[in-house]
Amino acid sequence: MAVNKNALIRYKTIDKCLQNRYREWTLDDLIDACSDALYEYEGKDTYVSKRTVQFDIQMMRSDKLGYNAPIVVYNRKYYTYEDENYSITNIPLSDNDLGKLSESVAFLKQFQGFSHFRELDGMIQKLEAHVYAQKTHQKSVIDFEKNENLKGLDFLDNLYQAIINKQCLKITYKSFKARQESEFNFHPYLLKEFRNRWFLIGCKKTSQPVMNIALDRIISVKKSDIVFKPKPDFDAETYFNNAIGVSISPNLPAEEIILFITHKNAPYILTKPFHSSQKVIEKDAFGVTISLQVQHNFELEKEILGLGDGCKVLAPSRLRRNIKDRLHFGLDLYNTEVTESNLKRSVKKLNYNGFSILNNVYGQREVRRIKKMLDQYFTKYEDKPFALRCLLHKIPDLKQLLLNKNLQNIIASIDKKAVLTKAIYFDKPPQKNWYVTWHQDVPINVKEKIETEGYSSWTKKENITSVCPPEEVLHKSFTIRVHLDDTNEKNGALKVLAGSHKKRLTNNEINVITENSVPYIAEVASGGIHLMKPLLLHASAKSVSQKRRRVLHLEFSSAQLPNELEFLEKEVLN
Repeated sequence: MAVNKNALIRYKTIDKCLQNRYREWTLDDLIDACSDALYEYEGKDTYVSKRTVQFDIQMMRSDKLGYNAPIVVYNRKYYTYEDENYSITNIPLSDNDLGKLSESVAFLKQFQGFSHFRELDGMIQKLEAHVYAQKTHQKSVIDFEKNENLKGLDFLDNLYQAIINKQCLKITYKSFKARQESEFNFHPYLLKEFRNRWFLIGCKKTSQPVMNIALDRIISVKKSDIVFKPKPDFDAETYFNNAIGVSISPNLPAEEIILFITHKNAPYILTKPFHSSQKVIEKDAFGVTISLQVQHNFELEKEILGLGDGCKVLAPSRLRRNIKDRLHFGLDLYNTEVTESNLKRSVKKLNYNGFSILNNVYGQREVRRIKKMLDQYFTKYEDKPFALRCLLHKIPDLKQLLLNKNLQNIIASIDKKAVLTKAIYFDKPPQKNWYVTWHQDVPINVKEKIETEGYSSWTKKENITSVCPPEEVLHKSFTIRVHLDDTNEKNGALKVLAGSHKKRLTNNEINVITENSVPYIAEVASGGIHLMKPLLLHASAKSVSQKRRRVLHLEFSSAQLPNELEFLEKEVLN
């Protein structure tokens, strides 16, 4: 039975509605949906009568079109599919359809090998494999790459029609980087597939550059009231010539990319080139050197990284540096794995010796971001201070970076009830070379600083109006010192005495112990942490190198304090 285009649009619309089980569909709802769909495709108001939709439902239920759709009515009002997985798009092809498809495949195969029809090669194989599977009721002998769970594919037809009909669209979109969705008018020019993902190429305004938007980030598509405007300088045939993938910078020229491919990986790259501009510069027993004329974009880096240790960038220097950094950061992800056995060992050392060191708690990318936030904050100071108290109150964005998964696991391993009570930033730059003598730290809560002749440091406890907690509080407290620079003896690493955290010592006892003991030098790599218990005897010397020593000093406690001992600088984890 012949079916006109409008009827097919209505069948497809009804099918789409009945698959949506999050809404109840009355006959009037289906009429409205069909009218909207016809307006969407035809561009003019088309009234769909109640009788027409009722007849469509009857046709879909019948075997005349091969649908046999299990459409049922419940509550005498609402329409739905009895089988929630049913769709008219899933029905098998009839023998007549298969015959026509076979004839079409045979006809198309005649053109294989002709330059004008090269783009059809993959399509013909796909079609032939599908027809074979349907005819013989056997599994296909060709398995093409597919991603059935890819989002946004349901927009393909509407976007295709908009491009053909030169229709401006109103798109609701949320990119991976955006916190909120946005709505904008878009002039579509081209649909592009890359690595099994679909992209819409176009522009928001013709005065702006051409851009791409991923279909899997589109939330909704509607017709816009804005008149479609073509972009005269956009040529779909040449737009992607100088790049790999879909990230194109219209004003960025192609540059020569030179890569060395190892002997093991060379056959794969030679038989499936990165790009049509690929040329072999040199071959030897160790591998092959190739050149490309393309833009430096995200997809190029992804292709290179996909070869892992099988590819080395020789030029240009910026691409070479980017790839080295990304490989380094990738290795960081493995190096910053704090295992359960390491945690148990560190907690035992902390309780027994009063200190412990764990390196690679933060990756270098995290360290860089922390440093950047601190540098941005201190730009308002003419004379940058060497310490900053109440750190997370003043730079709240640091909280998420500092409290990464590793640090949270470490805190929980030491004391699950612990909360962050104090956060201080220390910077020991070469031009302000200070040191501290042997002392025991007591986690106090400072009310005010009193300047005394000869003393201006916060560490001189007797010159500060403060509240010192009792001994039992100290046993439920600990400090984590996050190191942002490699710390060693030359740039003022802490010297500590193991086991000295057991009791509070007098000045005389401190002098005797430190004069007759060999201290441990707490050398910590950038991104590592130094765990300490209160009362641990420690000191630091002046730096003898020009390297900075930046440290984030975090104090934790699970002690329940009386009201008069509440922490005055309490930082909050959540």
